[in-house]
Amino acid sequence: MSRTSVLLAWSGGKDAAWTLHLLRQRGDVDVVGLLTTVTREYDRVSMQGIRRSVLHAQASATGLPLLEAMIPAQCSNTDYEHAMADAIARARDRWPGLRTMAFGDLFLEDIRAWRVANLARVGWDVVTPLFGRDTASLAREMIDGGLRAQLCCVDTQQLDAGFAGRDFDPALLGELPAHVDACGENGEFHTCVSAGPMFDAPLILAQGDTELRDGRFAFTDYGLTSAT
Repeated sequence: MSRTSVLLAWSGGKDAAWTLHLLRQRGDVDVVGLLTTVTREYDRVSMQGIRRSVLHAQASATGLPLLEAMIPAQCSNTDYEHAMADAIARARDRWPGLRTMAFGDLFLEDIRAWRVANLARVGWDVVTPLFGRDTASLAREMIDGGLRAQLCCVDTQQLDAGFAGRDFDPALLGELPAHVDACGENGEFHTCVSAGPMFDAPLILAQGDTELRDGRFAFTDYGLTSAT
């Protein structure tokens, strides 16, 4: 049976990582590479704030090539669409016939519909293998399956800043307020993955300072020390 080549949108967080793990267990798809948006001025993954050096170490641990779409800090929809169009063109040049992108979306239908509509305009399909899953059970499935991640960004308007830098583990899940999604799908928090079945080897990350940006987002810095 022929397999469909897939490019995975990679944020460096748990949902993208678990999407890769699940896709690799399927017999009908072949994940050929990762695509990440990077904020040019910060040299970090957009939204997550993960250092580019950690991003590259993650990609190396997956054994997959990484494509980066560079966007400005003050990014308009037009800026984003141009960056993605360039990345898609580079992906097509590298993998002729590639026409499918995977995302780790969980339940936000408007975001998923927006992705589908945008990519359909350039003849691409979208797959979202986690979509519709119960996020409480999915979070525990990730942890039980060996995924290790840390909260690298917390929206302090939805969750206390004290959660920034915490491990994504059963203790954290038990302490999340009832209004906070277990996977942070409403933007309550973002994670940085350091280990899991999608990696050849774990990353050893050193936790740095936590700082508040834009008067709202508590970012915890993580730097790469070594890999085992």
